[in-house]
Amino acid sequence: MLAMVLVVRHLLPLFHNINVPRGSFGWPLIGETFGFLRPHASTTLGLFLQNRVIRYGAVFTSHLFGEPTVVSCDKELSNFVLQNEERLFQCSYPAAIHGVLGDSSMLAVSGYRHHRLRNLFLSLVASARASPTYYAQVDRASLAVVSSWRGRRTVSFCDEARKFAFGVILKQVVGLSAEEPAAVDILENYLTFMKGLVSLPLRIPGTAYAKAVKAREKIACTLERVIQDRRERGSCDESVFLDGLLPSEGFSDKEKVGFVLDALLAGYETTSLLISMLAYFLGQSDKHIDQLKREHQSIRSSKGKDEFLNSEDYKKMEYTQNVINETLRCGNVVKFVHRKALKDVKFKDYVIPSGWKVLPILSAVHLDASLHVNPQQFQPCRWEGLKNQTASSKMLAAFGGGLRLCPGSELSKIEAAFFLHHLVLSYRWSIDGELDVPMAYPYVEFGRGLPIHIDPI
Repeated sequence: MLAMVLVVRHLLPLFHNINVPRGSFGWPLIGETFGFLRPHASTTLGLFLQNRVIRYGAVFTSHLFGEPTVVSCDKELSNFVLQNEERLFQCSYPAAIHGVLGDSSMLAVSGYRHHRLRNLFLSLVASARASPTYYAQVDRASLAVVSSWRGRRTVSFCDEARKFAFGVILKQVVGLSAEEPAAVDILENYLTFMKGLVSLPLRIPGTAYAKAVKAREKIACTLERVIQDRRERGSCDESVFLDGLLPSEGFSDKEKVGFVLDALLAGYETTSLLISMLAYFLGQSDKHIDQLKREHQSIRSSKGKDEFLNSEDYKKMEYTQNVINETLRCGNVVKFVHRKALKDVKFKDYVIPSGWKVLPILSAVHLDASLHVNPQQFQPCRWEGLKNQTASSKMLAAFGGGLRLCPGSELSKIEAAFFLHHLVLSYRWSIDGELDVPMAYPYVEFGRGLPIHIDPI
């Protein structure tokens, strides 16, 4: 009965002459969520969106995640939504995700609490980018992983990218080496946590969701022990996020644990997937690998044998930046974000009713032929000369936008660039056997782990 009342309340705008976008709501209560989440190649919009854009246009209504929803495949509306955070729209992830992430996650909070956490994150990211220690750690970790492949002909690239990303983010955020017992505990539970993050929210023993909630509790306990140990020892490393976080007043230990989990989520999953995508797209084009190799040979030739890469070297990686941008555009690491209208919002000739969910489809911007010539083709040269941040942000929305633009996005690019440096100088590679296509579930994953064939240089 309650469910029927909620449905009627949400759909009232349809009967009051409010000009909402055209669309369909699918089955009662269930809506069209299963169709929307149906797996598809992440390099495409997927059949659900393609069919509805043809039928209704780039902006249409649906019923997703239990709520009436306006879906935007329109670059202008998506940008409008992202730029009007907390004024007209608010972050609104499903309650089930809150159950796994916790109430202190940056994805779950809004308003002043989000502003406070984001500013803290930005200050820590700025500190890392200004530290030579951070660049040296990333360079050392990249070289260690790539060097470990000597004598092998095939590697499961996704596993190697995860190994690298987890080692870097754990050292950077918590100050732990991947071999330490606490780190092993965190990784074991983190993989369970990730699997349940986008699963069906059934808190029944044995389900992926229930396991994820329990895994988060275990990670939180481990992090609380690490925090207590740091306080007792009184040690402080300026390059470690957690050590910079501990003296911060006004943050409870629960919020600090949530902050660390957010940093692990962003730094591990996004970075490892970006690096895997780079290997996937570059492995299909010797031309791009050769151009990339020339850039990195030039950088390496200017350095001493045992000298680590630094911030100045990163600034010289111009073609590398083009390759990373094009990989983010083609691969679509994040397909969409969740927002909710705080009031009736008029945009062009239609209205988004108050309380309705809004889904800006970030991949639609990346695959828009009016923005990108031959959008299905991998062409790093399309980013040459695009130094204007505002212009590029309208063409690339891989890290969101507005007040919720991912604060650690540049660190992810630095780590990917340094990993590429050692990869292209050490090996040539090709996709092993049948092409392993990145699939959106909606989280992106290579079904076979992206096995690649490597030949040492």
